[in-house]
Amino acid sequence: MASTLTTNSLTLKADTSWQDAWQRCLRVAPEAFRDDRVLNLWGSGWQADGRALPATSPVDGSPVDGSPVAGPPRLDRDTAHQAVRASLDQHRAWRHVPLEERRARVAATLDALTQHRELLALLLVWEIGKPWRLAQADVDRAIDGVRWYVDGIEPMLEDRAPLDGPVSNIASWNYPMSVLVHALLVQALAGNAVIAKTPTDGGVACLTLACALAAREGIPATLVSGSGGELSQALVRAPEIGCVSFVGGRDTGAAVATAVADLGKRHVLEQEGLNTWGIWNHSDWDALGAMIPKLFDYGKQRCTAYPRFVVQRRLFDDFLAAYLPAVRTLKVGHPLAVERPEDPYPQLDFGPVINAAKAKELHDQIAEAIERGAVPLHRAGEAEARFLPGQDTSAYVQPVTLLNPPPSSPLHHAEPFGPVDTIVLVDTEAELLAAMNASNGALVATLSTDDRSTFDRLAPQIRAFKTGHGRPRSRGDRDELFGGFGASWRGAFVGGELLVRAVTQGPAGERLPGNFPDYHLMP
Repeated sequence: MASTLTTNSLTLKADTSWQDAWQRCLRVAPEAFRDDRVLNLWGSGWQADGRALPATSPVDGSPVDGSPVAGPPRLDRDTAHQAVRASLDQHRAWRHVPLEERRARVAATLDALTQHRELLALLLVWEIGKPWRLAQADVDRAIDGVRWYVDGIEPMLEDRAPLDGPVSNIASWNYPMSVLVHALLVQALAGNAVIAKTPTDGGVACLTLACALAAREGIPATLVSGSGGELSQALVRAPEIGCVSFVGGRDTGAAVATAVADLGKRHVLEQEGLNTWGIWNHSDWDALGAMIPKLFDYGKQRCTAYPRFVVQRRLFDDFLAAYLPAVRTLKVGHPLAVERPEDPYPQLDFGPVINAAKAKELHDQIAEAIERGAVPLHRAGEAEARFLPGQDTSAYVQPVTLLNPPPSSPLHHAEPFGPVDTIVLVDTEAELLAAMNASNGALVATLSTDDRSTFDRLAPQIRAFKTGHGRPRSRGDRDELFGGFGASWRGAFVGGELLVRAVTQGPAGERLPGNFPDYHLMP
């Protein structure tokens, strides 16, 4: 839904245009970037193969007149198989490299990523619409998280060996650094060659730069682009692959889960779930109100976002009195729009969603839910948003809150992956639990209740891997474990030493903590 509403006094921050970022990439990593495209990395070199598709930044968005950004150079199936076979050759050599050398190479990669931290963050702003604060945080979490493993890897690898083949990584677009690059470097530190498929929806330039810096330090990385259907035979089913690591939606994840189960292949499949926040016999509304804006980080485009509040009916008025003032403080707009070119980056809660098609999908779902009976409690207008004069805003969705979405609506049972909150009212504890478990498993949940004994009694009945008492839970860093219940997770759990165990071989007959077809084992 395009708009001409603008803030006429705003301009682009100096030296932050896409062309500025692109020219810096050409200077920093000329081996990986061409004048008009990025390259694929396989066979220990950068390859000018694949058909580069056009792409547009969600920041100023339309396919017609928005800022063009690098599109993924899509490989065909046969070339992808060649890349996987070449990665196996790298793996067979790398697994015998001494740990101290692997450690030194990963540490050098982290130093290079730190040196180019601001460029990586700027690429994330343009490619996937992250505000500057969150783009920097994504880069920093990758670097800091991997350093924790570099410093403490020895006991995690005791009596363990690399896998028989490389680790194949297929991840969603929303956290290219702190999820995908983090995983690649820890997997390589553990002795594996690593393969990554660039997300179709965004992040290819950021990932290309990160992999270029890693490849210079001798990390055995492969980075390829292509459609999931075209490359799945190579990246999921190929016998050379030692483990499949997937982060994404349930539909695609179900197909990957079926394939790896049929093949008996090691796997880590993080899938979406409807993360819920329950309110029961609660009175600390100031604390809740202070947290509401933080829950909208990156427009709730994250696997640990909380898009559903399940509220005790008798507390609904108190809940609204805390919720509505908080949600009205949210700042949305162009992540690089400032009053003067030399001004610091704007402080925003979120920018666009990933593309105009996703924005339209959300707008359509909201309209349909209201038409079928949902009550709109809050709908922010674009008049308060920060946009450049005349820019296209078709990829932006202003915060929306709906009461009681109808069961026929996707907003009732699925994660919207956008700044849309839904509220369900309940009267009994049984209803509370049923509403909090609406999606057959979730990654995180929270229950706000004054009575600790009530939390201790109800929390084990909430089907989420992590349940917070009045506070949000996250994917976690360093030694914090991560997984999911029900359909939100398949395969080995990760985080801390479990991430290393998931991509290494242990004693014969070892049962990894995880959610597998034939068993579920908590850490």
